Amino acid sequence: MISITVNEKPIRIEKNTNVLQLLEKLQTPQNGIAVALNNNIITKDFWKYEILDENDSLLIIQATQGG
Repeated sequence: MISITVNEKPIRIEKNTNVLQLLEKLQTPQNGIAVALNNNIITKDFWKYEILDENDSLLIIQATQGG
């Protein structure tokens, strides 16, 4: 197990978890969101390739509608 933060909340996950797996575990909708790993935007095409490491910081931003 490793420790990371998601939206500034500490969580523990299995080693070798990628961003896509984490989003699925957290039941986060995959459309209409932006993901930043350690302050770098990760495009949706690369979520399955980005393996999370100890002390990583993930920010998930949900798009909202407004007017």
